[in-house]
Amino acid sequence: MLLYNSKTKTKEEFKPLYQNQVKIYVCGPTVYDEAHLGHGRSSIVFDLLRRVLKALKYQVTFAKNFTDIDDKIVKKLETTGQSLEELTKFYIKRYKDDMSELNVLEADIEPKATESIAIITKFIAKLLEDGYAYELDDGIYFDTSKEIKYLSLSNQTIDENAQARVESNNQKRDQKDFALWKFSKDGELSYKTQFKDGRPGWHIECSAMIKEHLAYDDKEYQIDIHGGGADLLFPHHENEAAQSRCESGVPLAKYWMHNGFVQIDNQKMSKSLGNSFFLKDALKKYDGEVLRFYLLSSHYRQNFNFNEHDLQASKKRLDKIYRLKKKIAVGSGSSVDKEFKKEFLEALSDDLNISKALSVVDEMINSINQSLDNNPKDNSLKKICFSNIEFIYEVLGVGGKNATTYFQIGISNEEKQKIQELISKRADAKKEKNFALSDDIRDELNKMSISIQDTSEGTLWERLVD
Repeated sequence: MLLYNSKTKTKEEFKPLYQNQVKIYVCGPTVYDEAHLGHGRSSIVFDLLRRVLKALKYQVTFAKNFTDIDDKIVKKLETTGQSLEELTKFYIKRYKDDMSELNVLEADIEPKATESIAIITKFIAKLLEDGYAYELDDGIYFDTSKEIKYLSLSNQTIDENAQARVESNNQKRDQKDFALWKFSKDGELSYKTQFKDGRPGWHIECSAMIKEHLAYDDKEYQIDIHGGGADLLFPHHENEAAQSRCESGVPLAKYWMHNGFVQIDNQKMSKSLGNSFFLKDALKKYDGEVLRFYLLSSHYRQNFNFNEHDLQASKKRLDKIYRLKKKIAVGSGSSVDKEFKKEFLEALSDDLNISKALSVVDEMINSINQSLDNNPKDNSLKKICFSNIEFIYEVLGVGGKNATTYFQIGISNEEKQKIQELISKRADAKKEKNFALSDDIRDELNKMSISIQDTSEGTLWERLVD
C-alpha cells in the first residue's frame, strides 16, 4: 500500500511499526457547535482509510478525540448559561448522530480533554522538568527555540499571518511559542492541578492522549498514522509533533495524512461568509448515504467543491449500484469475484485512489448488466454480484440499503401512505377490469413523481429523479 506522507510530501510504501497492527489517531471536533461539511468530509476520508486497511487484513486501532474544553467553548458558555457538561454532551451527541447518518464507524477510542487532565498535566510537568517549557503570568508555554526540528513537519515559513494563529503574548520568549496550560482569570472555568488553576491549551491534549492510549513503548515512532484536515497541519500538528518529540524523545507519527479543504460553490467554507454548511442542514436535504458517496467521490487530498449539480451527478452514479442490486433480487451471495476485489483494492491501495476504484465498480456493473441481459436467469452470477456489492459496502460504506427503500428516499411517511392507498385502489380497479381508472391512478402517481412496476411480488414503486 502507498500513502502520501505530508511530512515528506511523497507517496511512501506503508509499513506498519509492528507486524500487521496499525494505530491511527485523527483529530476530532471541538464540541461547541454543530458539525459542518468539513467535519463530515474529514471523517469519511479517514473512515475510508480504516476500512481499506481492514480489508487488507490489518488490525486497526482507531482513536478520535473530543476537545470539550477550550477558549471557544468557554466563550459559548458565557452566552448560553449552560454548564460545560450540558453544552459538550449535547454537541458530542449531535456529532455522533451526524456521523452515524454518514455511516462513519465509531472510533475504538474516544478520549475527551476534560477526562484527560491528569495525563495532560503530567506531560506538561515533564516538559517543564526537561527545560522545554516555561511559566509566564498567564500560563505555561512551550519553548520552540529548544526544539531544533520545529517546523520540520509543515515546513512553514513564519510570517505575520502565521504568527497570528499562535497565541499572542509580548512576554513570550519567541512569538512561535504556544500555550500548554492557560491560567484562569477570576470566575473562569478551571481545573485544580499541581500548576495554578487553569485549563489545557489546545495542542497538548492530543499529544497526551496519544501517549496514554496508543503509543508504542519500544518503536521508532509512537503511532503509525496521524490524520486530520489540511488546516491542522500548522500550527496544531506542528506543535503536537514538537512537544511529543521533546517529551518522549520519539517522533509522534510515521505517516501524516491530511485531507483537503471544503468549498461551497467555489468559496472557502467560512462562518464569516455565511456558507458554513452544517451537516444537520445537509442531512435534512440529502440522504446520509448520498452525501457520503458524494463527499467520498474525489481524492482526499484535493480541495472539495460542494455544489448541487455535482451532488446530483454523484447520486446517479450511486443509483447504478442500487439498480443492479434491484435487478439481481437475491437475498444472499456466494463469494466476491476475485478479479474485481483485486482491482478494487489495488486502486484504493494507491493512496486511496477513489476515482480509479469507482471506475472499477462502474466496469463491474456494466459487465454484469450485459451478462444478465443475455442470461437473466444466471443465478450464480447474481450471487457473485450480491457479494461484490456487499464488499463495496464493507469498504466504501455505501450500497448496503434495501434497493426498494433506496429508491424511495425523500418520500415522507404521509406521502408513502397516500401512494400505498393509490396502489391499492389501482389493484382493485384492475381486478374489476376498470382499466381506465387504473390508468388514471398511474397518471396521478406519475404527477407525484412516482414510478410503479407490476411484478410477481406485487406492485413496486420508486421516486422518479430528474
